[in-house]
Amino acid sequence: MKKTFRYRLYPSNSQTTILNQTLNGCRWLYNYLLEQRKKSWESEKKSLSRYDQQKTFSELKKDQPFLKDIHSQVLQNISMRIDLAFRSFFRRVKSGDKPGYPRFRSKFRYDSFCYPQSGFKLLKNVVQLSKIGGVKINLHRPIEGTIKTCTIRRTPTGKWYVTFACDIEHKPIEQPIEPAIGLDMGLEFFATLSNSEQIANPRFFRKEEKSLAKVQRKLSAQEKATKARAKARKIVARVHERIGWKRENFAHQESRKLVNRFNTIVVEDLSINDMQKNNFRCINKSIGDVAWRMFLNLIEYKAEYAGKRAIKINPAYTSQNCSRCGNRQKLKLSDRVYHCPCCALSLNRDLNAAKNIISLGLQAMGVSQEAQAL
Repeated sequence: MKKTFRYRLYPSNSQTTILNQTLNGCRWLYNYLLEQRKKSWESEKKSLSRYDQQKTFSELKKDQPFLKDIHSQVLQNISMRIDLAFRSFFRRVKSGDKPGYPRFRSKFRYDSFCYPQSGFKLLKNVVQLSKIGGVKINLHRPIEGTIKTCTIRRTPTGKWYVTFACDIEHKPIEQPIEPAIGLDMGLEFFATLSNSEQIANPRFFRKEEKSLAKVQRKLSAQEKATKARAKARKIVARVHERIGWKRENFAHQESRKLVNRFNTIVVEDLSINDMQKNNFRCINKSIGDVAWRMFLNLIEYKAEYAGKRAIKINPAYTSQNCSRCGNRQKLKLSDRVYHCPCCALSLNRDLNAAKNIISLGLQAMGVSQEAQAL
């Protein structure tokens, strides 16, 4: 299994300068390689591979000496990023989705570089980075397994983090199906469980909107390309960072509680992007605030690590079908109670959906209705 470990870095002032220079050099190379591919296709109708571009690095270093101060494998990783970006672009073209051609990166849109195989070494409280030196690290928990890659990232607030991707030997013991639970994600409540429990919606972004609006007004009042604007931009980023921390901590805690309690967790396979488009425009800010995708991803990997199951089911009609008799009726978003005209069932709309979700999930696993009732 693969597992990642992220730690905070505390570089000195001179190391911060070198890290920023490395990041700017990587960004320059990324944009150069993107332009190279673009011109090659426009002029010669020729697609360049990452190996074609890597062959030019030795000559490129003669023209751009600052590239010599960046580890060779970091440079190769940049060509790999470009290659992955174009592979994703062509895949979207073939599938009929909106392609989204790879974009040139400004200094605000390029924030990391990676040592894919070598060039780094982890010591007791220092991570040794080639061409940079030993950077102090807060190793707040031990690393498991064998380190494969090392990624250095700068946040919009100027903090530095290192992420190690590790191969670990872990064979979880498969757990029985029961106890099982179904989750219906919502906005009034963050989630409603099929056993009638509910998880409150913390609304982190909504609670910070006033403070965010205040610092954003100060940012818009500053002249562009000034130190005052850069300082104001960092303050805005700090508010967003604080919201992100709270949201991530909440998602980790709630997903851990569920995985510890239940062996099978059934959720809807939601398309968050589609939900935030035109017909849901009035609530797309609230949908973004709850961060369902982060929460569901955390449940999925934690359940797998524990030998448990996270089952995804088609969300179609889970809110419209009666959980008792199966009758289907259309509901508005404002209808919060499900009233069935056939069997006279009357219960909370989200609870009815959660019961349908657990039923569909267990059916998909081959568990009979009689076994569910037991």
